[in-house]
Amino acid sequence: MSHSGKPIAELGLDTLTDRFRSSLSYEDDKDNVNKPDFRELDLGSPVSPLRTRASGLTITTTTTSSSSSSSGSISGRNGSNAVPWRSDSNHSGELSGSVESSPKAGASRGVKSNGRSDSGGSHPLVYSGSVNSPAANVFPTGNICPSGKVLKTGMASRTSRIDVLRSGSGNYGHGSIMRGGVAAKSGGVGDVVVGVESLNRAMWSNEPEELKRLGNEQHKKGHFAEALALYDKAIAIASGNAAYHCNRAAALMGLKRLPEAVKECEEAIRLDPGYVRAHHRLGSLFLSLGQVENARRHLCFPGHQPDPVELQKLQAIEKHLSKCTDARRVGDWENALREDDAAIASGASTSPQLFACRAEALLKLHQLDDAVLRLSTLPKFEPSTPSYSRAKFFGMLSEAYIFFVHAQIEMALGRFEEALTAVEKAGQIDPRNVEVLVLLNNVRLVGRARARGNDLFKSERFTEACSAYGEGLRLDSTNSVLYCNRAACWYKLGHWDLSIGDCNQALRVQPNYTKALLRRAASNKKLERWEEAVRDYEVLRRELPYDREVAESLFHAQVAMKQSRGEEVYNLKFGGEVEVVSGLEQFRAAISAPCASVVHFKAASNLQCKQISPFMDKLCIRYPSTSFIQVDVDVSPTIANAENVRIVPTIKIYKRGSRVKEMVCPSLEVMESSVRHYSI
Repeated sequence: MSHSGKPIAELGLDTLTDRFRSSLSYEDDKDNVNKPDFRELDLGSPVSPLRTRASGLTITTTTTSSSSSSSGSISGRNGSNAVPWRSDSNHSGELSGSVESSPKAGASRGVKSNGRSDSGGSHPLVYSGSVNSPAANVFPTGNICPSGKVLKTGMASRTSRIDVLRSGSGNYGHGSIMRGGVAAKSGGVGDVVVGVESLNRAMWSNEPEELKRLGNEQHKKGHFAEALALYDKAIAIASGNAAYHCNRAAALMGLKRLPEAVKECEEAIRLDPGYVRAHHRLGSLFLSLGQVENARRHLCFPGHQPDPVELQKLQAIEKHLSKCTDARRVGDWENALREDDAAIASGASTSPQLFACRAEALLKLHQLDDAVLRLSTLPKFEPSTPSYSRAKFFGMLSEAYIFFVHAQIEMALGRFEEALTAVEKAGQIDPRNVEVLVLLNNVRLVGRARARGNDLFKSERFTEACSAYGEGLRLDSTNSVLYCNRAACWYKLGHWDLSIGDCNQALRVQPNYTKALLRRAASNKKLERWEEAVRDYEVLRRELPYDREVAESLFHAQVAMKQSRGEEVYNLKFGGEVEVVSGLEQFRAAISAPCASVVHFKAASNLQCKQISPFMDKLCIRYPSTSFIQVDVDVSPTIANAENVRIVPTIKIYKRGSRVKEMVCPSLEVMESSVRHYSI
């Protein structure tokens, strides 16, 4: 016993507590009251310290069991019922009901009460009593130590701090930190309800207004899928509330599900015809989709002053669409394309019909590849409401126009069956439209003409086949497949000029049409137009780098072109083996070939040269249009000196006598990469 009458152990404990008081106590500044010290929070640790406010409060801590990590909360409502969390398979911490009231104010001992989680486990709930200005060196009664036990009054502790558990198992109490972040309400108890846990808890709520409020919060954060789930729950409880449907439309817009958003806005307006926000939202949706008449009906509905910005956007889109329609009607496709792009830039940025119009204009301007690309990026929409699906573009129902353009592009690509399927769908949607009916008839007739021409060609009745393809071309004058097929007939009949003419027509529509290039090159060879033939074969070589027939045709056309100019050609053999060169004149003749010449300067005693030599043989087979030459610098020092070769192995690549690449001691990979590049 000390002279003061206190036990020595207790005196030592007080002294120890006083040593840490300054660092662990709250500051007097009232702005710091009830704010957790975020610098000392450790969300990754099972035990995280939070500061408590100096005034009295009731702290309720609950324990749940779950297969995953758990979390809890602190309730700051004095005298209110504590609500335990519900546990499910994904997250713990869901509200499940109520338990007995909080401990009486001023209680100094912890009260234990049992609660059961939904997962079937039963664990004690540990509560701490209300504390009024607790002593600076002791915990409020009932707080939880890392061991899970309740501290007794008078036990030493860290000043004015409580240890609360973020997660755990067994009989651990759960603290106020939840997955997803930390928040504290100034002036009250730190009630942390954030992230995934709050969303899951909200989904158990049966209060539609609360669900809508939380959905709005998620929408503001850009979490549209989460907002949609909350609005869906609110609608399931109160389906007749127009605001819930309008908010659901906003979430669907964020998710780019525009037809569904249209449907939700229309449902909101059906429930409340005077709902201004729903009308405005629906009008903006229709503007984005390029449906100006539908947009005007909702932006300018009676009794409502339209938004000046939206009205200006409406007028701009309407103006460009009108000009585009006029240009399309007279076949002015350049202006049609320009006005279509302007309408999209003015705000109709999600209109599939305007994207389809762009593809149609490119097709008519003989830019088939670009048209195919545009069609592949077409926004995907399914009609959801009558007002959406009955809108018209260029006098045609909007959905029918998509299939109408699709059919034209399939025809240009020679896919007649796919074209017929697409135009038949357009006819089912808009059976009275004249453009659709004309295209449907043409597709059927052109398909029959092409099939008849193919049968005649197989029977070697080439003249009759020409007539059959010609019938199809009278109906579709820009069909590249029919032109190319007729070119094949002219070639067989020996009319090579006519064959070249039809190939030119086909390539005007489809510039990279391989069959048309092959037939034009072959016809030019027959007419000994070597430069034109070489030009086509070089394009084909780039398109088909591993095609041996194309490579061989290019090689022979290049040799013939050189001979027609009176030049002497030494290498008349196409591929297959490495040419060994020993004389300077022979070397210069070999590297002057029109094709690429790869020269291996070697020495018989060099080990790396011995590795490269068999690899050169493989390259001969892989790149038959390229000439491969071997020079032994010991046998032919004159060539080595003339080409300034000082180190072996050295690889040099020549084209028409000029060196284009030099590699000293290259790897096999680098060597082949360079050969591939210059052989095309």
